[in-house]
Amino acid sequence: MHNLMLSLHNVEQDPNIPAIEPGDTVRVHTLIVEGEKERVQVFQGIVIRVRKGGVNSSFTVRRIASHGVGVERTFLTASPRVEKVEVLRHAKVRRARLYFLRGRTGKAARMRERQV
Repeated sequence: MHNLMLSLHNVEQDPNIPAIEPGDTVRVHTLIVEGEKERVQVFQGIVIRVRKGGVNSSFTVRRIASHGVGVERTFLTASPRVEKVEVLRHAKVRRARLYFLRGRTGKAARMRERQV
């Protein structure tokens, strides 16, 4: 039992999911099942939260949908439904949780790019 817990805790980093940090603009490809059909849906936005914790690690992505409505989705890092994650750009941020972006729209929600 103890070995199982250690092996679950030390989950290898999925090659399709790169190192994600708050402030990154990412494009997440997820598998959507509709009836008997499967398709890949892309969700692009800014990472506002990263939870680490082995198997339970997750990240939350926020984007502005039509009519200025904010949409947030939380993805489990170890989920088989997450096909791949592309990091488009890195932003310079000074905190781990970017919840303040919920109250900002338009140019106020922009973030300065970080050179990697």
